[in-house]
Amino acid sequence: MPATVDTATADGVVRGRCGRHVLRWRSIPYAAAPLGDLRFRAPQPVEPWSGIRSATQYANAAMQHRAGARIGLRTHQPTSEDALTLNVTAPAIPVATARPVLVFIHGGGYVFGTSALELYSGAHLAARGDVVVVSLNYRLGAFGYVDFGEFGTTRHPFETNLGLRDQVAALRWVRTNIAAFGGDPDNVTIFGESAGAHAVLSLLATPAAKGLFHRAIAQSAPADWAMTGAEARAFARRCVTALGATPDTAHIALRTQTANDIRRAVDHTIGRVLGEHPGLFPACPVVDGEFLPSAPIDAIVDGSAHRVPLIIGTTRDEGALFPKFTDKLPTTPDRLRAALARSTDAESRIAAVYPDYPRPSAAIAAGGDFTFWRPSVRIMEGHSRHAPTYAYRYDFAPRALHLAGLGATHATDLIPVFGGADTTAGRALTVAGGRRGLRAVTEQFQGNWLAFAHTGSPLPSWPAYTEARRSTLVIDYPTRVEHDPNQEKRLAWQGVRVPSLV
Repeated sequence: MPATVDTATADGVVRGRCGRHVLRWRSIPYAAAPLGDLRFRAPQPVEPWSGIRSATQYANAAMQHRAGARIGLRTHQPTSEDALTLNVTAPAIPVATARPVLVFIHGGGYVFGTSALELYSGAHLAARGDVVVVSLNYRLGAFGYVDFGEFGTTRHPFETNLGLRDQVAALRWVRTNIAAFGGDPDNVTIFGESAGAHAVLSLLATPAAKGLFHRAIAQSAPADWAMTGAEARAFARRCVTALGATPDTAHIALRTQTANDIRRAVDHTIGRVLGEHPGLFPACPVVDGEFLPSAPIDAIVDGSAHRVPLIIGTTRDEGALFPKFTDKLPTTPDRLRAALARSTDAESRIAAVYPDYPRPSAAIAAGGDFTFWRPSVRIMEGHSRHAPTYAYRYDFAPRALHLAGLGATHATDLIPVFGGADTTAGRALTVAGGRRGLRAVTEQFQGNWLAFAHTGSPLPSWPAYTEARRSTLVIDYPTRVEHDPNQEKRLAWQGVRVPSLV
């Protein structure tokens, strides 16, 4: 039986598990379960408990399609509305000085994912970097990223941006409690990948998150996702219709129908919107004028976002992953053409810098850049005017990924970030070669991420991004610095925006 460790939080004592190199606490509640009258409400405080609460096992993933909560080849985590929990991993060796804290926000398009993936445990980061790693669940899809506000009542209001509010609540928990786990509440770095990276940028633009973190890392952010109030209302009405309700009955349906019924109706509506409006993703934060006053990308560019040091970047072949799983993203010539239709001369400009366009491979490359790299460049430019900014591109791909037609595609950078070279996934990626390269890239990634968490700056070999030089760390084997990489493509994408739902 593994040894355990008991830690007192503001809500009660939690019992974690002692490993050889790290201590782990799993599924600690940071907010009350949003059940019953708390459905579609802002997160509420945890009810304190007496005695010792076990935190040695993962509990639930947020509500989502069962496939999204897969945590092993044949293993799925249970899903529930009762999933507002976080995990803490800390080095086993005690020290007198509080450690930097890294808070990870998982991706999954704001509709799937879980912090229970073993890759996300942070054990390698914690042990190597002398840091405390926190990962969290937050409400997804129907329950976190649809604005049903117009269907609420005075007695039972429905609030906006629930997934984003959950993330703020988790950061408040960190502020209050992380010292008990050896972490420094005054040195918190938030980091995330994909939708999790977008969440990082959204937190930069969220007034309620001020002072809760001190540095930020955004890996492959679809950086200009945001719904206007009008778009969010139009999307919510379609979801209500899919649920079989009317505006007059929506309040009752949303409060009484099962979580799975609501989830299915919203997932169906998301699919329809993705099909009809290539390049637009409707399940994302909404500019409500209060909790999120403006779109994250606009707040960052105009300087009203939190001015903390930022690392931001993308992978070289972002788009290659998506055609394997979905036909809803703008990675075909027709869908990319539709996504570009509202931007003057965009298709002709893009065709000029993607030489094989409109061949499928060129559309995949351009679609990935449209979704991730194009808006990330705007963030690099905008944030660098107000705070230290460091740009990267992840180019490393072992032979197996090239043979699969994926290259350095979306999410492959998670393996080196979390030190997964010696995991099952890492060994599978390097079965055809590239193991030495993956280990070297892991050293680069983790060395920079950990230096940033400790000091606010990456390693000295990585220069800050400025609009004059646009210095970018190209993480590969070997790693190098390039200035304004893909300049022609960057210029061609200027002025291109995502489509609108209304």
